[in-house]
Amino acid sequence: MKHYWWKILALLLLLYGIIAGLLGPVPALPIVHETIRNVYFHVPMWFTMFTLYLISVIYSIKYLSSNNPHHDLVAVESVNVGVIFCTFGLLTGMAWANFTWGAPWPNDPKLNGSAIATLMYLAYLVLRNALEEEQKRAKISAIYNVFAFPIMIVLMYILPKTTDSLHPGAGGNSGFGQFDLDGSMKAVLYPTAIGWILTGIWLMTLRFRIRKLEYQNHTVSE
Repeated sequence: MKHYWWKILALLLLLYGIIAGLLGPVPALPIVHETIRNVYFHVPMWFTMFTLYLISVIYSIKYLSSNNPHHDLVAVESVNVGVIFCTFGLLTGMAWANFTWGAPWPNDPKLNGSAIATLMYLAYLVLRNALEEEQKRAKISAIYNVFAFPIMIVLMYILPKTTDSLHPGAGGNSGFGQFDLDGSMKAVLYPTAIGWILTGIWLMTLRFRIRKLEYQNHTVSE
């Protein structure tokens, strides 16, 4: 049981986040109204994606210094799962934007930056599949990953804060935290985000274990 406590915690936090996110009190804000509840689902997707991409770049650096193939497997599987959460982040954001701004994809620097960052990580996966030799594939993709991560941070978090953006907390706009005076949303958002992050890591470890077995079988067969 001591090895599974964090998985149980992840499930409990997700259950809490879904129930409290749909039924709990939220501040009455103009324009967004009840759609502000989407923050409990949209924002944790990005937090989880960011965490997985961070794990990926850490293990890419570890691979470059050790040439341990298991580090490369952790890096690629972190990106694989991170792209899934990125997709959910885009979809929940588009649904919210369609209600709030009247279009699922308005011309917004944060949305455009997110699209470019997503294509950049999809290119990482395409690059890996295009290279057949294992060590060459692992090394080139690790170098690519090391450069992709800071570019993603610039595109999604730095540039929107310095330009005109529709997003709260970017382009000089106030974040939702300014209106949530009683902290009720934070009491739901932060535990929910932790639950999704733990779930993302859980999925990544499952994929890593599968890839590790495939790698070992491939090595034995050779």
